[in-house]
Amino acid sequence: MNVEELVLKYALMNAYAHGGKANPKAVIGKVLGENPGLRPKAKEIIPLVNEIVERVNGMNLEEQEARLREVYPEFFEEKKTRKGEKKGLPPLPKAEKGKVVTRFAPNPDGAFHLGNARAAILSHEYARLYGGKFILRFDDTDPKVKRPEPVFYDWIIEDLKWLGFRIDEVHIASDRLELYYRYAEELIKAGKAYVCTCKPEEFREFRDRGIACPHRDEPVEVQLERWRKMLNGEYREGEAVVRIKTDLKHPNPAVRDWPALRIIDDPNHPRTGNRYRVWPLYNFASAIDDHELGVTHIFRGQEHAENETRQRYVYDYLGWEYPVTVHHGRLSIEGVVLSKSKTRKGIQEGKYLGWDDPRLGTIRALRRRGIRPEAIRELIVGVGLKRSDTTVSWDNLAAINRRIIEPIANRYFFVADPVPMYVEGYDGEFIAEVPLHPDHPERGVRKLKFEPGKPIYVSRDDMELFKPGSFVRLKDLFNVEVIEAGEGGIKARFHSVDYEVARENRWRMVHWVTEGKPCEVLVPEGDELVIRRGLLESDAEVRVDDVVQFERFGFVRIDEVGEKVVAVFAHR
Repeated sequence: MNVEELVLKYALMNAYAHGGKANPKAVIGKVLGENPGLRPKAKEIIPLVNEIVERVNGMNLEEQEARLREVYPEFFEEKKTRKGEKKGLPPLPKAEKGKVVTRFAPNPDGAFHLGNARAAILSHEYARLYGGKFILRFDDTDPKVKRPEPVFYDWIIEDLKWLGFRIDEVHIASDRLELYYRYAEELIKAGKAYVCTCKPEEFREFRDRGIACPHRDEPVEVQLERWRKMLNGEYREGEAVVRIKTDLKHPNPAVRDWPALRIIDDPNHPRTGNRYRVWPLYNFASAIDDHELGVTHIFRGQEHAENETRQRYVYDYLGWEYPVTVHHGRLSIEGVVLSKSKTRKGIQEGKYLGWDDPRLGTIRALRRRGIRPEAIRELIVGVGLKRSDTTVSWDNLAAINRRIIEPIANRYFFVADPVPMYVEGYDGEFIAEVPLHPDHPERGVRKLKFEPGKPIYVSRDDMELFKPGSFVRLKDLFNVEVIEAGEGGIKARFHSVDYEVARENRWRMVHWVTEGKPCEVLVPEGDELVIRRGLLESDAEVRVDDVVQFERFGFVRIDEVGEKVVAVFAHR
C-alpha cells in the first residue's frame, strides 16, 4: 500500500470500531507505530490523515463498511477470529488417512520466525489432521553463505515444541552427504547430469543463449573422472559444478542446467568440519530427501515455485512420483522485523538485545512478549493457504492472544513514572482488598494498605486528571478531591469511600500503590524499545514467565524477578 492507502485503511478501521467516527490521533498513531519507516515524514502525513479522516467521517456506516471491505477485506476475517469463529483448514489434495507425510526444512542460520512458522504450522496441522507423520529436516548444506550455527538447531526444536509440535523424525542434511553423492553419481552414469568446469560468467552466457556448454555432452567416462576429481580435491572452489540436464530452451533461464553440487574449500562446518568438500545445493538435497523420507505433501512459499520445476527433473530421471505441492504466499506482520539478515545485523550493531528482542518477529521474541503458542497457531490457520502474500496486523495477533490469556492472567497495579500523592482527612488505616481476577474470586485477593501520613503513588500518565478542584477515585480505595498538583507531587483531601459516589459523578478512576517494588516494563514501539520505569504492588507474587495484566497499562510477561521486576509489554 502507498501512504494514502495506509491512512485510508486505518481511518476506516478506526471509524468502524467507534461508531462511524475516526480519531485522527489514533489513526496517525497506527500509521507511524506499525510503519516506523514513515516517522521521518510525520509532518507531511499529519495533514493527509486529517483530510482522509474528515472524508471518512463524512460517510455513513454502510459506506464506511463497504469501502473497508474493498480496501482491506482481511479486517472482517480477523474480526471473525476475534469473535472466536475459528477457521478450519480446507481438505488436503490427494491425502489419505494415516499416509500423509509432511516436512519442515529450516536452515539453522538464524532463529525461527513468524514467516517460517506458516509452512511449519501448516505442515504439522495437516500431518496431525490426517493421522500422518511430521518430519523436521535441517537444511544445513551451505556452510559458506547461509552458515549454520549449533545453537539454532537446538532453538528451532525448542521453539517447535513450545508451539505444541510433536516431531516424529529429525534429519540433518549435513549427515547425509554420502547419500547425495550416490544419487549424483547415478545421474551422471545415466547421462542426466554432468560436471561443468566452465567459468561462471562463461556458463551464464551459454545458459542465457540457450545453448549447451562444452562439457554437457562429453562421454560419461569423462564426467565420472571429473566427479572423482571433485571428491578427491583436485578441483578448487569454483572450478567444477555438477549440473542437472534440463531443457536448454526453458523460458526461465534459472531452470536451464541448474547446479546440484559444488565445491567449498575449508567449509569448517559445525557438524562435519572439513571432512567434506563437495556440498549439495538446496534443490538437489531437498529433492533426494523428500523421496527418501517418504514425503507426500510439501508446503512452500509461492516465491519457491521455481524449485518444484527444477526438482521435477530429478524425480523424472529417477522414476519417482513428485509429492503434492501446496504453495502459499509470504506472511508478514505490520511493523515487525522478520528478516534474518536484518536481525543479525541489528544484533551485531547493538540495535537489538538479541534474537528474542521484543521488537522482532522471531518465535522467541513473541514468546518473550507473552504471546501464547495457541494464538500463533490460530493466526496461521486463520490465514490458511492463500497464495497471495498476507500482512497481518499486530492488533489481530493481540486480539487472539488477549482472548486466550484474559481468563488466566492475574491483575496487579503498576504505576509508571510515579508521582507522590498525600491524602489528608482520613485518619485511620485502610486496607483495600482487590481480587486477583474479577471473574475468579476463588484465586483470592491482593491487600493494599493505606496509612495516614504516608504517600500514595500515582502515574504521571494521569497528571491531566489531577487538577485542583477535580475529583478522582483511587481504584478499590476511596474518592479524593485534588487540592494542589505539581511536579513535586499532589495534595488531595479524602472525600468518600463508596464507589457509587464516583460512578454517579463520573469521576475518573486511577490505579495506585503505596510502598511498591521497583519495576521496569520494556515496551516495543515500532523500531524503538521504550523502558517504562515505575512501581509494582509490593506484595505482587509474580514469577518469571507469568503473563499478568497491569491494570490500565496492559498485559505483560514477567522477564526477571530480583531487586527489581522486569516485564515485557505484550499488548493492551
